[in-house]
Amino acid sequence: MSQSVLPVVLLSHFIAALVALGMPPFFGLILTDTFAVEHTVWVGWFYIIPTVCTALAAPFWGRIADRFGRRWSLLRAQIGLAVAFVIAGLAPGVVTFAMALMVQGFLGGTFAASSAYLSTVARGQNLTQSLNWMQGSARSAMILAPILFGFFMTWVPAQRLYLYMAILPLLSALLVWKLAPPDPVSGGPGDQKHSRERVSASASWLRLRLLYFGFNFALVASFPYFIPWTQERTGSTAAMAGVLYSLPHAIYLIILVSPLRRSVFFGNPWTLPAGLTLFALSYVIQATAGTTAAILAGRLVMGLGMTTCLFALNAETARLTRTENAGQSFGALDSAGKWAGVAAGVLAGVATGMSNQTAPLWLGAVATLFTITLTVTLRQSRRLPGQRPGRRQP
Repeated sequence: MSQSVLPVVLLSHFIAALVALGMPPFFGLILTDTFAVEHTVWVGWFYIIPTVCTALAAPFWGRIADRFGRRWSLLRAQIGLAVAFVIAGLAPGVVTFAMALMVQGFLGGTFAASSAYLSTVARGQNLTQSLNWMQGSARSAMILAPILFGFFMTWVPAQRLYLYMAILPLLSALLVWKLAPPDPVSGGPGDQKHSRERVSASASWLRLRLLYFGFNFALVASFPYFIPWTQERTGSTAAMAGVLYSLPHAIYLIILVSPLRRSVFFGNPWTLPAGLTLFALSYVIQATAGTTAAILAGRLVMGLGMTTCLFALNAETARLTRTENAGQSFGALDSAGKWAGVAAGVLAGVATGMSNQTAPLWLGAVATLFTITLTVTLRQSRRLPGQRPGRRQP
């Protein structure tokens, strides 16, 4: 069943994510041209409004999904996005626009909802690959959306585009309603075993949330300032800086559609530390680079490290996922990632103000080194007392 459901969920998530991920780069244009906001410092605050609200709401919606159904929760998230986009498109002032972003955060969360739903129709390696494809869907939207909306904005005002794009999450909801089956009925002999494992699994989920936080913090730290930093450092055009910005996400997609995605390397216990090491190295290369070619090399290494980390984290997530509490689990992971993004954005701004635009790169490198330490802790804690390194648990 998962093979037929996966394309439906991926397509619906991609359609819904286009607006949610593609419009924030244009917040500055909306605030200055539509609402006559003069101070650009407000752009950063508007950028994190939906992220904070999602971080707050995701655990709640996860518990609701476990109780009332993951398909229902996915439909709720898509309809919630549509409502938020309509409010944003019709907002008469900046306060109403901010409220629309709050609605988007509180009622959205399509990534966690889609992942939880997939856990009801896929297990083990199939779930790992499904989560990898979900990340591919998000990164495709991240690459395509700014280009697509930048093109549309030559004819349509930026704010009004929200109103027209509200049809996209509604289309996503229709796809899920018509083509995705309801949650299968849970229960069975395995549930008692899962209940007995719940206590030890909760500690593993806590460590996994810490890893998600560390990785996402390191990933997002350089996002807000990368393009202006690249232009200042190398004199590149905005188009070239945008290409360099998107390159790691393109590397992820290339590996995802190649046979490499099934490599046994991604199931190795040291996959995540290796990926984080590449990630930290990429930041050092970029922070010390003085030419476009050097930054290009750093972004290529970053793409390899990011892909390795995400594949490893998805494999660990699939290993720990239990259907009976999948909504709560994915909601907690989504919340951890969102809080990491908020913290990274705030600290990157502080670091830039205290130093320069290279500071977020060093901040990302330091955060990655701390996360490597967590991976060692996670690996050791999975061994049984007296178990030798390298032996797998039965």
